[in-house]
Amino acid sequence: MNTQPEIEVGIVALEKLHFALGCNFISEKQESLPAGKYRAVIENRQLAVYSAAREKMAASQLLSPEDNNSFFELSDVVIGVGFHWEQNENQRFQGKLKLIAENEKVRAINVVGLEDYLKSVISSEMSATSSPELLKAHAVISRSWLLAQIEKTESLKSGGGIYRTSEETETEIIRWYDREDHSTFDVCADDHCQRYQGITKIHSEKAIAAVNETFGEVLVYEGKICDARFSKCCGGLTENFENVWEPVRHRYLTKVVDSEFGGTTCVDLRQEDEAELWIRNKPHAFCNTTDQKILSQVLPDFDQKTTDFYRWKVEYSQQELAELIKKRSGIDFGEIVKLEPVKRGHSSRLIKLKIHGTKRTLTVGKELEIRKWLSESHLYSSAFVVDHLNEKNGIPQKFVLTGAGWGHGVGLCQIGAAVMGEKGYSYSEILNHYFKGAELKKNY
Repeated sequence: MNTQPEIEVGIVALEKLHFALGCNFISEKQESLPAGKYRAVIENRQLAVYSAAREKMAASQLLSPEDNNSFFELSDVVIGVGFHWEQNENQRFQGKLKLIAENEKVRAINVVGLEDYLKSVISSEMSATSSPELLKAHAVISRSWLLAQIEKTESLKSGGGIYRTSEETETEIIRWYDREDHSTFDVCADDHCQRYQGITKIHSEKAIAAVNETFGEVLVYEGKICDARFSKCCGGLTENFENVWEPVRHRYLTKVVDSEFGGTTCVDLRQEDEAELWIRNKPHAFCNTTDQKILSQVLPDFDQKTTDFYRWKVEYSQQELAELIKKRSGIDFGEIVKLEPVKRGHSSRLIKLKIHGTKRTLTVGKELEIRKWLSESHLYSSAFVVDHLNEKNGIPQKFVLTGAGWGHGVGLCQIGAAVMGEKGYSYSEILNHYFKGAELKKNY
């Protein structure tokens, strides 16, 4: 098969969805919607579309352009959901526009070819200054991840099972985040999945070439498409999949030492003393770099001011931390007495953290939930140690978190891969480094 499959990308859900068509669009019922501005709302649990002249259009869910080179534009698309740079913007897309009712809102979905989707993703996720080999590696990862998610969704639907994303008791709250939000489309357009902005931003010629040169290529392990993952900076070691997401082991997503000096280490960062020594120092790693040329390949403009991602520090007063945890968790712990590591993964990332308070003691996990509770947006990573300082009557008045890495640390380390690309490694060598035992295969 040489034809790219079509996928459905969830863009935005609003009570009033404003959109514009750049050419004549045709509905499934062969109704014609001419170029112009429209508004979509839910009326009596049904989708209703109005033209700018307030004429009600008898439009069905799926709208296809007569001119494949044309576009549709969506207003007030939220990007960077939950991050410090969250903002609204108007975005343009090629392909088909699908409108559905979703919890009293109108959900806009872009039905688009997978390879066309990737050209936008790679242009959005990576800089045009990136090395060709880094871009090709990223194209393969993004393609593999998406196809694996589609296969997983189809498997869950056919199996009829309930996908669990948490384990909660009176003493523990353990949550992970992955597929729970996306039952009506294949993938979302934000950082929760992969950043996709249609044709809003100019597509990088190098990104387009990387997608074209790897057309249909995926990573496979034992004949199955890999659930390939990536994060900004692993901090020196990558993490096992099961320590971050659902409790399923993928042999190609296990600990990798991010160095050219070998794939193993005698250090066991699951042990607290070893983790503390590792985090408080800066061992050699591909991702241990301050080279702005390399960092600019991976970090967007608003993140390039961040230079302390390999090793970082965050400080909170007692009041700041107590109020933050209460706000982010919805639980009143009282004053915070201690942040106690309970369980770490192979990269030193905390899987479980026990919060001791004067009113409540509770264990939280997995890594993203820990990061959410300890930051206004997301803590850089859960690989950190805590100094409890200035005790008064047994209660610390200051907390210093010293941490390693940026993101969940599973799979490809973007900054490490960028360094490898600059050092002359091929995209297959980069992929082989981060996904042990996986093989490249042309899927279509």
